[in-house]
Amino acid sequence: MNRREFIRATSALTIATAVSAPLSLEAAELKPANARHLPRWRGFNLLAKFIAEPKGNPPFQEEDFALLTEWGFDFARLPLSYLCWTEPNDWFKLREKELKDIDDAVELGRRHHIHINLNFHRAPGYCCNPPKEPLDLWTDDKALDACAWHWAHFARRYKGVPNDRLSFNLVNEPANVTEKKYVRVAKRLVQEIRAEDPQRLIISDGLDYGRVPVEGLVETGIAQSTHWYDPVQLTFYKSHWVNGSDQWPEPSWPLKPAGKAVVNKEALRRDLLEPWKRLEQKGVGVHVGEFGVDRHTSHATALAWMQDCLELWKEAGWGWCLWNLNGELGVLDSNRVDVKYEDFRGHKLDRQMLNLLQSH
Repeated sequence: MNRREFIRATSALTIATAVSAPLSLEAAELKPANARHLPRWRGFNLLAKFIAEPKGNPPFQEEDFALLTEWGFDFARLPLSYLCWTEPNDWFKLREKELKDIDDAVELGRRHHIHINLNFHRAPGYCCNPPKEPLDLWTDDKALDACAWHWAHFARRYKGVPNDRLSFNLVNEPANVTEKKYVRVAKRLVQEIRAEDPQRLIISDGLDYGRVPVEGLVETGIAQSTHWYDPVQLTFYKSHWVNGSDQWPEPSWPLKPAGKAVVNKEALRRDLLEPWKRLEQKGVGVHVGEFGVDRHTSHATALAWMQDCLELWKEAGWGWCLWNLNGELGVLDSNRVDVKYEDFRGHKLDRQMLNLLQSH
Protein backbone atom coordinates (compact mmCIF):
# COMPACT_ATOMS: atom_id res chain seq x y z
CA MET A 1 0.00 0.00 0.00
CA ASN A 2 1.20 3.53 -0.76
CA ARG A 3 0.84 5.24 2.57
CA ARG A 4 1.87 8.63 1.43
CA GLU A 5 1.59 9.97 -2.12
CA PHE A 6 1.49 13.62 -1.39
CA ILE A 7 4.12 16.33 -1.67
CA ARG A 8 3.40 20.01 -1.73
CA ALA A 9 5.33 21.83 -4.43
CA THR A 10 7.57 24.52 -2.94
CA SER A 11 9.60 27.37 -4.37
CA ALA A 12 13.34 27.12 -4.81
CA LEU A 13 15.75 28.37 -2.19
CA THR A 14 19.53 28.32 -2.49
CA ILE A 15 21.57 28.63 0.66
CA ALA A 16 25.34 28.82 0.55
CA THR A 17 26.81 26.65 3.31
CA ALA A 18 30.04 25.10 4.35
CA VAL A 19 28.86 22.02 6.19
CA SER A 20 31.43 20.62 8.57
CA ALA A 21 32.81 23.63 10.43
CA PRO A 22 29.81 25.97 10.78
CA LEU A 23 27.47 23.19 11.92
CA SER A 24 29.47 22.76 15.14
CA LEU A 25 29.30 26.35 16.33
CA GLU A 26 26.04 26.30 18.27
CA ALA A 27 25.91 22.66 19.36
CA ALA A 28 25.47 23.50 23.04
CA GLU A 29 22.08 25.07 22.32
CA LEU A 30 20.39 21.73 21.60
CA LYS A 31 19.84 18.88 24.03
CA PRO A 32 22.69 16.36 24.50
CA ALA A 33 21.98 13.19 22.56
CA ASN A 34 23.15 9.62 22.90
CA ALA A 35 21.72 6.31 21.79
CA ARG A 36 20.98 5.10 25.31
CA HIS A 37 18.76 8.05 26.11
CA LEU A 38 17.36 10.21 23.33
CA PRO A 39 16.18 13.72 24.10
CA ARG A 40 12.44 14.31 24.05
CA TRP A 41 12.66 15.83 20.60
CA ARG A 42 9.33 16.95 19.12
CA GLY A 43 8.64 17.98 15.56
CA PHE A 44 7.52 17.07 12.06
CA ASN A 45 8.45 15.03 8.99
CA LEU A 46 9.43 17.29 6.08
CA LEU A 47 8.90 15.76 2.64
CA ALA A 48 10.86 17.64 -0.01
CA LYS A 49 12.92 14.53 -0.91
CA PHE A 50 10.37 11.89 0.08
CA ILE A 51 9.57 10.83 -3.50
CA ALA A 52 11.93 11.43 -6.44
CA GLU A 53 10.24 13.76 -8.92
CA PRO A 54 10.98 13.24 -12.65
CA LYS A 55 12.11 16.85 -13.11
CA GLY A 56 13.99 17.04 -9.82
CA ASN A 57 12.90 17.82 -6.28
CA PRO A 58 12.64 21.24 -4.67
CA PRO A 59 14.98 22.12 -1.83
CA PHE A 60 13.83 22.11 1.78
CA GLN A 61 12.25 25.42 2.73
CA GLU A 62 13.76 27.70 5.38
CA GLU A 63 10.29 28.92 6.30
CA ASP A 64 9.45 25.43 7.60
CA PHE A 65 12.45 25.31 9.92
CA ALA A 66 11.81 28.85 11.13
CA LEU A 67 8.18 27.95 11.80
CA LEU A 68 9.12 24.90 13.86
CA THR A 69 11.35 27.04 16.05
CA GLU A 70 8.70 29.77 16.35
CA TRP A 71 6.18 27.18 17.51
CA GLY A 72 8.57 25.64 20.06
CA PHE A 73 9.62 22.44 18.27
CA ASP A 74 13.17 21.15 17.85
CA PHE A 75 13.12 18.11 15.52
CA ALA A 76 12.72 17.47 11.79
CA ARG A 77 12.80 14.01 10.27
CA LEU A 78 13.65 14.04 6.57
CA PRO A 79 12.36 10.90 4.79
CA LEU A 80 14.62 10.59 1.73
CA SER A 81 14.50 8.64 -1.50
CA TYR A 82 17.96 7.65 -2.74
CA LEU A 83 16.59 8.10 -6.27
CA CYS A 84 16.69 11.86 -5.67
CA TRP A 85 20.50 11.93 -5.62
CA THR A 86 21.43 9.06 -7.92
CA GLU A 87 21.43 8.95 -11.69
CA PRO A 88 18.82 6.68 -13.31
CA ASN A 89 20.06 3.10 -13.64
CA ASP A 90 23.29 3.84 -11.75
CA TRP A 91 23.08 3.64 -7.97
CA PHE A 92 26.71 4.72 -7.60
CA LYS A 93 26.58 7.94 -9.63
CA LEU A 94 25.56 10.84 -7.40
CA ARG A 95 23.78 14.09 -8.20
CA GLU A 96 25.66 16.68 -6.19
CA LYS A 97 22.96 19.33 -6.59
CA GLU A 98 20.39 17.17 -4.79
CA LEU A 99 22.91 16.28 -2.09
CA LYS A 100 23.64 19.97 -1.66
CA ASP A 101 19.96 20.47 -0.87
CA ILE A 102 20.36 18.01 2.01
CA ASP A 103 23.49 19.87 3.13
CA ASP A 104 21.39 23.02 3.19
CA ALA A 105 18.72 21.30 5.31
CA VAL A 106 21.36 20.30 7.86
CA GLU A 107 22.58 23.90 7.89
CA LEU A 108 19.00 25.16 8.30
CA GLY A 109 18.71 22.87 11.31
CA ARG A 110 21.79 24.51 12.83
CA ARG A 111 20.53 27.96 12.02
CA HIS A 112 17.10 27.38 13.57
CA HIS A 113 18.14 25.02 16.40
CA ILE A 114 16.34 22.00 14.93
CA HIS A 115 17.75 18.47 15.20
CA ILE A 116 17.88 16.86 11.74
CA ASN A 117 17.14 13.15 11.40
CA LEU A 118 18.06 11.75 7.96
CA ASN A 119 16.04 8.69 7.01
CA PHE A 120 16.34 6.43 3.97
CA HIS A 121 12.63 6.12 3.20
CA ARG A 122 13.50 4.54 -0.13
CA ALA A 123 16.82 2.72 0.17
CA PRO A 124 18.53 0.71 -2.56
CA GLY A 125 16.53 -2.53 -2.44
CA TYR A 126 13.64 -1.52 -0.18
CA CYS A 127 10.72 0.84 0.29
CA CYS A 128 7.48 0.14 2.14
CA ASN A 129 5.64 2.03 -0.62
CA PRO A 130 5.32 0.99 -4.27
CA PRO A 131 6.89 0.72 -6.73
CA LYS A 132 8.89 -2.27 -5.61
CA GLU A 133 12.65 -1.99 -5.88
CA PRO A 134 14.38 -4.07 -8.61
CA LEU A 135 16.53 -5.84 -6.00
CA ASP A 136 15.75 -6.96 -2.45
CA LEU A 137 17.76 -5.31 0.32
CA TRP A 138 17.12 -8.21 2.71
CA THR A 139 18.39 -10.98 0.43
CA ASP A 140 20.48 -9.45 -2.37
CA ASP A 141 24.04 -8.47 -1.52
CA LYS A 142 24.19 -6.07 -4.47
CA ALA A 143 21.41 -4.02 -2.92
CA LEU A 144 23.01 -4.21 0.52
CA ASP A 145 26.38 -3.12 -0.85
CA ALA A 146 24.73 -0.14 -2.54
CA CYS A 147 22.78 0.86 0.56
CA ALA A 148 25.89 0.57 2.71
CA TRP A 149 27.85 2.64 0.19
CA HIS A 150 25.28 5.41 0.32
CA TRP A 151 25.25 5.51 4.11
CA ALA A 152 29.06 5.55 4.15
CA HIS A 153 28.93 8.56 1.84
CA PHE A 154 26.54 10.36 4.20
CA ALA A 155 28.75 9.47 7.17
CA ARG A 156 31.82 11.00 5.48
CA ARG A 157 29.84 13.99 4.30
CA TYR A 158 28.61 14.92 7.77
CA LYS A 159 31.46 13.71 9.95
CA GLY A 160 32.01 16.16 12.75
CA VAL A 161 28.45 17.45 12.86
CA PRO A 162 27.45 16.95 16.52
CA ASN A 163 24.89 14.32 17.45
CA ASP A 164 22.67 16.91 19.06
CA ARG A 165 22.36 18.38 15.55
CA LEU A 166 22.18 15.28 13.35
CA SER A 167 21.24 11.60 13.47
CA PHE A 168 20.88 8.81 10.89
CA ASN A 169 17.70 6.69 10.65
CA LEU A 170 18.72 3.57 8.71
CA VAL A 171 15.70 2.30 6.73
CA ASN A 172 12.08 3.41 6.98
CA GLU A 173 9.64 0.84 8.38
CA PRO A 174 11.20 -2.55 7.60
CA ALA A 175 8.32 -4.92 6.93
CA ASN A 176 7.71 -8.44 5.66
CA VAL A 177 11.20 -9.42 6.75
CA THR A 178 12.37 -11.65 9.60
CA GLU A 179 14.30 -10.13 12.47
CA LYS A 180 17.33 -12.25 11.57
CA LYS A 181 17.44 -10.90 8.00
CA TYR A 182 16.83 -7.32 9.08
CA VAL A 183 19.48 -7.45 11.82
CA ARG A 184 22.04 -8.70 9.30
CA VAL A 185 21.34 -5.72 7.06
CA ALA A 186 21.17 -3.17 9.87
CA LYS A 187 24.47 -4.32 11.37
CA ARG A 188 26.19 -3.95 8.00
CA LEU A 189 24.85 -0.41 7.61
CA VAL A 190 25.94 0.49 11.15
CA GLN A 191 29.38 -0.97 10.45
CA GLU A 192 29.83 1.13 7.31
CA ILE A 193 28.66 4.31 9.03
CA ARG A 194 30.94 3.78 12.01
CA ALA A 195 33.90 3.04 9.78
CA GLU A 196 33.60 6.63 8.55
CA ASP A 197 32.23 8.30 11.69
CA PRO A 198 32.42 6.15 14.85
CA GLN A 199 30.46 8.65 16.95
CA ARG A 200 27.42 9.16 14.73
CA LEU A 201 24.06 8.75 16.46
CA ILE A 202 22.17 5.98 14.63
CA ILE A 203 18.50 5.02 14.96
CA SER A 204 16.70 1.95 13.63
CA ASP A 205 12.98 1.81 12.95
CA GLY A 206 11.16 -1.11 14.51
CA LEU A 207 10.04 -4.13 12.53
CA ASP A 208 6.53 -4.57 11.09
CA TYR A 209 6.28 -0.95 9.89
CA GLY A 210 7.87 0.36 13.06
CA ARG A 211 5.61 -1.46 15.50
CA VAL A 212 7.97 -4.09 16.95
CA PRO A 213 11.23 -3.47 18.87
CA VAL A 214 14.31 -5.10 17.33
CA GLU A 215 15.84 -7.11 20.19
CA GLY A 216 18.67 -8.31 17.97
CA LEU A 217 20.07 -4.77 17.68
CA VAL A 218 20.40 -4.07 21.41
CA GLU A 219 24.06 -5.08 21.40
CA THR A 220 24.91 -2.60 18.63
CA GLY A 221 24.39 0.41 20.89
CA ILE A 222 22.02 2.21 18.51
CA ALA A 223 18.66 3.81 19.36
CA GLN A 224 15.29 2.73 17.96
CA SER A 225 12.19 4.46 16.60
CA THR A 226 8.60 3.33 16.88
CA HIS A 227 5.82 4.44 14.52
CA TRP A 228 2.29 4.75 15.89
CA TYR A 229 -0.63 4.39 13.48
CA ASP A 230 -2.61 1.81 15.44
CA PRO A 231 -5.47 1.25 15.29
CA VAL A 232 -5.29 1.75 11.52
CA GLN A 233 -9.08 1.58 11.30
CA LEU A 234 -8.96 5.03 12.90
CA THR A 235 -5.78 6.59 11.52
CA PHE A 236 -6.18 5.39 7.92
CA TYR A 237 -9.96 5.54 7.57
CA LYS A 238 -10.75 6.11 3.86
CA SER A 239 -7.06 6.66 3.13
CA HIS A 240 -6.35 6.38 -0.58
CA TRP A 241 -3.18 4.39 0.13
CA VAL A 242 -5.05 1.57 2.00
CA ASN A 243 -7.15 -0.70 -0.18
CA GLY A 244 -10.62 -1.27 1.25
CA SER A 245 -10.39 1.45 3.89
CA ASP A 246 -13.37 3.20 2.32
CA GLN A 247 -15.48 0.23 3.45
CA TRP A 248 -14.53 0.52 7.11
CA PRO A 249 -17.10 1.88 9.58
CA GLU A 250 -16.55 5.47 10.64
CA PRO A 251 -14.25 5.33 13.66
CA SER A 252 -14.60 6.91 17.08
CA TRP A 253 -12.19 7.00 20.00
CA PRO A 254 -12.01 4.77 21.96
CA LEU A 255 -12.46 2.42 19.02
CA LYS A 256 -15.12 -0.26 19.36
CA PRO A 257 -14.58 -2.89 16.63
CA ALA A 258 -17.54 -5.21 16.10
CA GLY A 259 -17.09 -8.36 18.15
CA LYS A 260 -13.65 -7.31 19.44
CA ALA A 261 -12.27 -5.71 22.56
CA VAL A 262 -12.39 -1.94 22.82
CA VAL A 263 -9.16 -0.20 21.84
CA ASN A 264 -8.49 2.67 24.25
CA LYS A 265 -5.63 4.47 25.94
CA GLU A 266 -4.87 1.56 28.25
CA ALA A 267 -4.82 -0.85 25.32
CA LEU A 268 -2.26 1.41 23.60
CA ARG A 269 -0.20 1.42 26.78
CA ARG A 270 -0.29 -2.36 27.09
CA ASP A 271 0.14 -3.36 23.46
CA LEU A 272 2.28 -0.59 21.99
CA LEU A 273 4.09 1.31 24.72
CA GLU A 274 5.09 -1.38 27.19
CA PRO A 275 7.13 -3.52 24.74
CA TRP A 276 9.17 -0.43 23.87
CA LYS A 277 9.58 0.47 27.55
CA ARG A 278 11.06 -2.98 28.08
CA LEU A 279 13.49 -2.31 25.25
CA GLU A 280 14.37 1.05 26.81
CA GLN A 281 15.22 -0.71 30.07
CA LYS A 282 17.95 -2.56 28.16
CA GLY A 283 19.73 0.70 27.43
CA VAL A 284 18.11 1.62 24.10
CA GLY A 285 16.88 5.15 23.51
CA VAL A 286 13.35 5.36 22.04
CA HIS A 287 11.68 8.01 19.90
CA VAL A 288 8.35 8.07 18.03
CA GLY A 289 9.44 8.80 14.47
CA GLU A 290 5.98 8.91 12.89
CA PHE A 291 2.34 9.19 13.89
CA GLY A 292 -0.78 10.92 12.62
CA VAL A 293 -4.39 10.59 11.48
CA ASP A 294 -5.58 10.98 7.91
CA ARG A 295 -8.01 13.77 7.13
CA HIS A 296 -11.09 11.56 6.59
CA THR A 297 -11.30 10.62 10.26
CA SER A 298 -13.35 13.23 12.11
CA HIS A 299 -11.30 16.01 13.64
CA ALA A 300 -12.68 15.35 17.13
CA THR A 301 -11.78 11.66 16.92
CA ALA A 302 -8.32 12.41 15.57
CA LEU A 303 -7.58 14.87 18.36
CA ALA A 304 -8.89 12.51 21.04
CA TRP A 305 -6.60 9.70 19.82
CA MET A 306 -3.66 12.07 19.54
CA GLN A 307 -4.28 13.40 23.05
CA ASP A 308 -4.02 9.91 24.55
CA CYS A 309 -0.90 9.07 22.52
CA LEU A 310 0.82 12.33 23.45
CA GLU A 311 0.03 11.80 27.12
CA LEU A 312 1.50 8.28 27.02
CA TRP A 313 4.68 9.47 25.32
CA LYS A 314 5.09 12.36 27.74
CA GLU A 315 4.76 9.96 30.67
CA ALA A 316 7.36 7.71 29.03
CA GLY A 317 9.70 10.63 28.38
CA TRP A 318 9.70 10.06 24.62
CA GLY A 319 9.80 12.61 21.86
CA TRP A 320 7.72 12.36 18.71
CA CYS A 321 7.47 13.49 15.09
CA LEU A 322 4.15 14.07 13.32
CA TRP A 323 3.65 12.94 9.74
CA ASN A 324 3.61 15.64 8.42
CA LEU A 325 3.80 19.45 8.60
CA ASN A 326 1.99 20.32 5.33
CA GLY A 327 -0.56 17.84 4.04
CA GLU A 328 -3.25 15.32 4.84
CA LEU A 329 -2.01 14.42 8.33
CA GLY A 330 -0.45 17.77 9.18
CA VAL A 331 -1.33 21.05 10.86
CA LEU A 332 -1.10 23.04 7.61
CA ASP A 333 -3.27 22.57 4.53
CA SER A 334 -4.71 19.21 5.56
CA ASN A 335 -8.05 19.80 3.75
CA ARG A 336 -10.20 18.36 6.52
CA VAL A 337 -13.85 19.18 5.93
CA ASP A 338 -14.73 19.66 9.62
CA VAL A 339 -12.06 22.15 10.70
CA LYS A 340 -12.40 25.89 10.99
CA TYR A 341 -9.02 26.80 9.58
CA GLU A 342 -7.07 29.91 10.44
CA ASP A 343 -5.52 31.84 7.56
CA PHE A 344 -1.82 31.77 8.34
CA ARG A 345 0.86 33.17 6.03
CA GLY A 346 -0.69 31.75 2.91
CA HIS A 347 -1.64 28.44 4.56
CA LYS A 348 -4.69 26.99 6.26
CA LEU A 349 -3.68 26.31 9.88
CA ASP A 350 -5.37 23.75 12.12
CA ARG A 351 -4.83 25.78 15.27
CA GLN A 352 -6.56 23.29 17.54
CA MET A 353 -4.21 20.48 16.50
CA LEU A 354 -1.20 22.75 16.81
CA ASN A 355 -2.22 23.80 20.33
CA LEU A 356 -2.57 20.13 21.31
CA LEU A 357 0.92 19.33 20.02
CA GLN A 358 2.45 22.36 21.72
CA SER A 359 0.91 21.36 25.05
CA HIS A 360 2.78 18.04 25.04
